[in-house]
Amino acid sequence: MKNKYLLFAAYSSFLAAFLHLGCIIFGAPWYRFFGAGEHMAKMAEAGKLEPTLTTLVIASALSVWGIFALSGAGVVRRLPFLRTVIFMVALVFIARGVAFPFIMPLFPENSFTFWLVSSLICLSIGMSYALGGWQLHKQQANL
Repeated sequence: MKNKYLLFAAYSSFLAAFLHLGCIIFGAPWYRFFGAGEHMAKMAEAGKLEPTLTTLVIASALSVWGIFALSGAGVVRRLPFLRTVIFMVALVFIARGVAFPFIMPLFPENSFTFWLVSSLICLSIGMSYALGGWQLHKQQANL
């Protein structure tokens, strides 16, 4: 049976990566809509390279994490350090989800609604990685 938590985590990670790539393609309006901040939007409008590079790094990380989730779900071959990576990714997403009160002052132009919605999304993805990692751990312990 496929690990449904890791499948959800993989698809969520790939969707987030795709949306980040959309910011590169569609520019400042997408950076603004998805809460990257006015500074990033203005740099994108000015044709600066920093928003593109930053967004590419994030999209790449999300894609790699999605591949690890697919590996844990049994869709692609088993990758090295699978459980460790799955749990580390879970920690990153959960930390982002719960740390928003501390991050908010760094991006004062973002609304409270943005922080609440994005944090709940990160928490749900992080919990999917954590639950999927736990299920993977239990499966491997029974082998």
